[in-house]
Amino acid sequence: MTGKRQKLLREAGGYLLFLAPAVILFLALEIVPLFLNIGYSLTNWDGISSKFSFVGLSNYVKLFTDDPRFWTSMVFTIKNSLVVVVFTNLLGLAFALGLSHRIPLRNFMRASFYIPKVVGGVILGFVWQFIFSNIFPAIGQMTGWHVFQLQWLGTPETSFWAMAIVQVWSSAGYMMIIYVAGLSAISNDYIEAAVLDGANSMQVLLHVKLPLIMPAITECLFLSLLNAMKVYDLNISLTGGGPYRTSEAITMNVFQTAFTESQMGYGAAKAFIMAVVVVAMTLLQVAITSKREVQV
Repeated sequence: MTGKRQKLLREAGGYLLFLAPAVILFLALEIVPLFLNIGYSLTNWDGISSKFSFVGLSNYVKLFTDDPRFWTSMVFTIKNSLVVVVFTNLLGLAFALGLSHRIPLRNFMRASFYIPKVVGGVILGFVWQFIFSNIFPAIGQMTGWHVFQLQWLGTPETSFWAMAIVQVWSSAGYMMIIYVAGLSAISNDYIEAAVLDGANSMQVLLHVKLPLIMPAITECLFLSLLNAMKVYDLNISLTGGGPYRTSEAITMNVFQTAFTESQMGYGAAKAFIMAVVVVAMTLLQVAITSKREVQV
C-alpha cells in the first residue's frame, strides 16, 4: 500500500510540476487583474494619484444612466462583430473547401490567404487607410465604378464597412486553416457512402461535411467572435473612432476613458461590463453550436 501511495504522490507531483507554470501565469495575468479591475471600478481613482475614495456602485449607475457614448460604442461593436463573424467564417470555409482538393499551387494559396493574419493590426490599419484614401479613388477615376469613389473613411456607414472588410480580410485565412484541418479529418468512407446513395455535391456538403466539422465551426465562431469584440489596434489605426466617434469600438472607448480622460475607476467599470458582455455572447455561441456537434 505504501509503495502505491508513493507512486501516486510522485505522479501527482509530476502533474503539478507541469501544470504550475500555466496556473501561475493564468492567475497572474487573468484572475488577479480581474479582481483588481473590479476593485478599481468601485473607486474614483484617476490612475495617477495615490489617493482615491470608495464610491461603491456609482460608476455603474453613471454608466447605465448617463453615458450614451459608451452604449453607442457597444452597439457598434456588437453589430460589427456579427457582420465580421458571419463573413469571416463563410469566406474561410469557402477557401477551405476550394483548397481541400488537389489543385496546382494549393499550398502557396493557403499561405497567401494566411499572411494577413501575420501582419500586426496597427500596420494593417495604416496600410488599408492608405488603400481606402488613395488607391480606391485612383481606381474609381480609371474605371468610373461608384464603389471605389465612396468616402470609405468619411461617413458612419462606409467607415463601419471599411472596418468590417479589413477584419474579414485579415482573419478569413486563419479560419481557413482550422476548417482545412476539420475537412482533412473526415473519412472518405462517409463521402463515398453518400455519393453511392445518390447525394449530389451540395447534399454531401450540407448533410455530411458540415455536421462532421461542427467542432471546427464551433472553434472558428468562438475565435472570430472573441477577436471581433476585442478589436482595438485596427480600430485606432484605421478610423480612429471617426467620423465623430461613430466607429469607436468598445475597447477604444474604455481606453479613452481610463487613460486619456484619467478616469481609471470609471474605465474599470466599463471594462467589467464589456467583459461580461463578451463572456455572455461567447458562452451562448458555444452552447448553441456545441449541441449540433456529431459524435462519430
